[in-house]
Amino acid sequence: MQQEKIVVGLDIGTTKICAIVGRKNEFGKLEVLGMGKAVSDGVIRGIVTNIDRTVTAIEKAIAEAESTSGIDIKVVNVGIAGQHIRSSIHHGSITRASTDDEITVEDVNRLNQDMYRIVIPPGSEIIHVMPQDYIVDYEEGIRDPVGMSGVKLEADFHIITAQTNAINNIHKCVKRAGLEVENLILEPLASSLAVLSDEEKEAGICLVDIGGGTTDIAIFHENIIRHTAVIPFGGNILTSDIKQGCMVMQHQAELLKTKFGKAIAEEASPNEIVSIPGLRNRPPKEISVRNLSHIIEARMEEIIEHVHSEIITSGYENKLAGGLVITGGGSQLNFVKHLFEYMTGMDARIGYPNEHLGKTKLELVKSPMYATSVGLVLTGFRSVDERENRYQERKSSVGENTRARARSGGGDFFKRILDKTKELLTDDIDEEY
Repeated sequence: MQQEKIVVGLDIGTTKICAIVGRKNEFGKLEVLGMGKAVSDGVIRGIVTNIDRTVTAIEKAIAEAESTSGIDIKVVNVGIAGQHIRSSIHHGSITRASTDDEITVEDVNRLNQDMYRIVIPPGSEIIHVMPQDYIVDYEEGIRDPVGMSGVKLEADFHIITAQTNAINNIHKCVKRAGLEVENLILEPLASSLAVLSDEEKEAGICLVDIGGGTTDIAIFHENIIRHTAVIPFGGNILTSDIKQGCMVMQHQAELLKTKFGKAIAEEASPNEIVSIPGLRNRPPKEISVRNLSHIIEARMEEIIEHVHSEIITSGYENKLAGGLVITGGGSQLNFVKHLFEYMTGMDARIGYPNEHLGKTKLELVKSPMYATSVGLVLTGFRSVDERENRYQERKSSVGENTRARARSGGGDFFKRILDKTKELLTDDIDEEY
């Protein structure tokens, strides 16, 4: 059935709305069946500000995805971002009835579900509860307690909250577009599924997803997500700076950034000049590429300082052996990797969402700007926390084993016990008489 399952990811971003349709192939890799995208007019810094425009863009992206994949789309996995996202650490515990039987998946799930009932600021909602390390009878540092014996089960939880209004607006847009939300996922978590390997998550790594309106951060260590943050600056602020600094139109500023922009001004030739067509009956405007790069570098330095500050705040600065992975549309800016390495002192690479991708006719999806969209599809097949995947497999295998025993002789075993009991009782009766 896993092969037959088809999942749709819907990324409601600041610059684009993208829908990707995918399924798992026989090798367990993601096969992209179709894709659709539309310009996003009604979203600012990850927050829906115009319902009608957003609905229209969603409908356009879904229609394109349906036509390229040949599949009627009804249910989607949607991403959420924005500066309203908050993350915090909370402690939870449960007391079990007995020490004789081992800790089960149900016990772990009960502890996790209890965390959804904690008190949070008014107007907020919990969207993710992610366990860190568990504690069993005051024994700390346990990553997976299932199968252990113990009475008291505790854990620290990474809890992510979002504004209720922002969540409601996303649901409203998706519903008006004739769709249903299966999962609402924090965007950096989705991106991490698409671009990070298990080895990198184990070693310790910081994912930096530079989108149009926001820069999202997710820090992993020992295969567990440890810290998340959303910085309210992205590629659009660079475009805005270029528009003001060079006195050009918005679309011209965007083209200047993508075609000639460099994150390190020293790498730009001082003699290179770009000529921009002037407004009506006005001469063309000449722009120095070195000056353009100075504008970009100043803003990129500010974004990287915010990222570095979040890494220090998380307490994992010296535990990230994997360094940084930069993804999203902003990662395609020339020399951005080098600027990150220079300012943070950490190794960096550009994250392409081909870690779990199989063969696809749509080569476009391998671009870093579609990392979140691909990750949203992957969350339909996998959980963000690897332990959740193991628990699901364990539950299904326990169920299978029980059914198999019942089918292939488990019943015969009980029948033999019953027959033996009757035989002994009969022998006792015969002896009496």
